[in-house]
Amino acid sequence: MRQFDVAVVGGGAAGLSLTHRLAVVNRAGGSRPSIALVDAPPGPLRPPERTWCYWERGAGRWDPLLAASWDRLRVVGADAAERDSPTAPFRYKMLRSADFEARVRSETARRVTGYRARVEEIADGPQRAVVRAVDEDGEPVEIGARWVFDSRPRPRPPSRTALLQHFRGWFVRAPRAAFDPRAAVLMDLRTPQPARGVSFGYILPLSEREALVEYTEFTREAIGEAAYEAALRDYTGRLLGLADFEVVSAEQGAIPMTDARLPTRVGRRVFLIGAAGGATRPSTGYTFAGIQRQTAAVAAALARGRTPVPPVPHRRRHLAMDAVLLRALDTGRVDGAGFFTRLFARNRLTDVLEFLDGPSTLPRELVIGATTPLLPMSLTAAECALRTARRR
Repeated sequence: MRQFDVAVVGGGAAGLSLTHRLAVVNRAGGSRPSIALVDAPPGPLRPPERTWCYWERGAGRWDPLLAASWDRLRVVGADAAERDSPTAPFRYKMLRSADFEARVRSETARRVTGYRARVEEIADGPQRAVVRAVDEDGEPVEIGARWVFDSRPRPRPPSRTALLQHFRGWFVRAPRAAFDPRAAVLMDLRTPQPARGVSFGYILPLSEREALVEYTEFTREAIGEAAYEAALRDYTGRLLGLADFEVVSAEQGAIPMTDARLPTRVGRRVFLIGAAGGATRPSTGYTFAGIQRQTAAVAAALARGRTPVPPVPHRRRHLAMDAVLLRALDTGRVDGAGFFTRLFARNRLTDVLEFLDGPSTLPRELVIGATTPLLPMSLTAAECALRTARRR
């Protein structure tokens, strides 16, 4: 059994981000940790290619790989009013998972030992943990490591509210100019709305003729592919007025949006990272930026010789506010399309972006909260507080 300082399980955004950071970060003693990356072989356990979006201030470490970025965002309300706002000091960025994976694997190839294997068990221990897996040829693989970081999806934990951000998107190419590449459309709330939750269109223009056009819902259950296709046809045809275009490719996915408590330490030597470790912002489904903060903290702890417990990369009060919003959407106390229309109409876009994933302040958050439907949100906050008290 080969021994390593660190074993990373899962080759998605979290696993690759941590692997990349560890491969280039020195520890206090000056030597780099030995790293094993255990990734599922091609098949149902391997994540499909994805498009990741996030916003950050100024230049970032993945900027050379970006498929596109924007310094303006649009929101189209349920009332059809269009609001176009600059994002400064942020920039909204689009990164394709295939480009990210290729770069990380290229830059870490000489410093990381890779395994294509299906993990069957992670056995914790007082000094080391053991990863037991089966490789592509059906042969057993055992890896010992001082620290194990598991990024694989996990079953949903108990929660008060559990929604999904589920979506399907088309990469489309039009025969003539049809999109404004200067601004992405963050939310187009003119779509037909579910009884509870919210639906919206989302447009990432790559040029005047090409864009990723998505239909998204925040609801309890995902819908079938035929329903997504019908929604996309309605959105592109009736609302965008696109009659003649080519669907170059499609992507589909679902991201859990939950108020469940997600532990990041599950053993003396075993930790959870990524969505499994609470990196997803519950109210939005955005995960990539949280992963970067979380994996940076892990790498820094290892470099200092400390126990590398991954932090949940969101403030507690933000998670509490998110729990209220998710509950209000799930119960139908607030109209989802109306809520987000009002949120973006009554606040500066940059203030909302800071609240959703940034260094916002409590006074600013109280101002934002005052622009939401106060009675239903207050009732929901009281319900969430009561449920929390009963669980203690």
